[in-house]
Amino acid sequence: MSRRTADAEANPRRRRMAIGTAFCVVAVLAVVGLASTGRISGHPRARGTGDPSRGYHLVDPAEGDRIAASLLGVAPAVPPAEPASPVPTASSTEVEPLPVSDPLEASTIEATPAIGALLHAGDGGDPEHFCTATVVQSPNRNLVVTAAHCVYGDAFTTDLAFAPGYHDGVMPYGVWVPSRIDVDPRWVTDRDPAYDVAFLQVRRPGTDERIETVTGAEHLDFGSPPTRPARLIGYPDDANEPIGCQNTTAAYSETQLRFDCAGFPAGTSGGPMLTDIDPANGRGTVIGVIGGYQQGGDDLTSYSSYFGPDIATLYERASTAETSPSA
Repeated sequence: MSRRTADAEANPRRRRMAIGTAFCVVAVLAVVGLASTGRISGHPRARGTGDPSRGYHLVDPAEGDRIAASLLGVAPAVPPAEPASPVPTASSTEVEPLPVSDPLEASTIEATPAIGALLHAGDGGDPEHFCTATVVQSPNRNLVVTAAHCVYGDAFTTDLAFAPGYHDGVMPYGVWVPSRIDVDPRWVTDRDPAYDVAFLQVRRPGTDERIETVTGAEHLDFGSPPTRPARLIGYPDDANEPIGCQNTTAAYSETQLRFDCAGFPAGTSGGPMLTDIDPANGRGTVIGVIGGYQQGGDDLTSYSSYFGPDIATLYERASTAETSPSA
């Protein structure tokens, strides 16, 4: 039972499930016998082409332009101003120490360029955020990773955008809209928590920029040992800054990682488990995203689908796929 994007009135894990008045968007079918709906059902959905049985959707470009325009309040052909702070380009061979947080509870951290919030234009036109996503390295340099339940409930949800580095209502690296969404077909058919991962190819309307060149990108690791020091990051739907916590991941099952730390509420779904962080640039390696068992967990523990061969296969498909109707 997801505590991060489902309807709080239907589940006691309110802080992780609530689709808040200010920051709600996604309707989700929960894994463990709970069906719940959200405000997304009242908004345009799945405009474009694709094949849900094969786990992908191509977003209508006009829909993406409309979403970007509604979030920016300007014509989508006019990109926002460049960020005040440049993205770090330095790198090192060092690895940042990740001591266990004390107390073991999430707290506010500084936003970083490659991690941000998934947004929706609310009924009043103001941006509302509902999940978390991360820019990851890919051949096309345009890929982000999040949880499958953030983008597929009973259908693909495309009325959304990604704001990397989001904080205090500011979108310093612009608004990026999906052109293609990929999930494992077994998530579509069964909501299998082993496959609660999604990859989105994104674009910035009005430009030919690649997001990786604008924000930098995190590495991905498939087949990582289940026990790793990591930092868990997410955007609560009732706050405008990210939160983070550090602990050691552990195997919950053959298909699930667990991360014990309190205080990851609604909105943090899709947030990365980040390890091997380079202190020179703040970027690291994603070994999981909040989701999987109970679509994220409860008030004390977060989960992730294990990034094994199946998720690696999904990444390979998503990172090289075409975004034209012939895909």
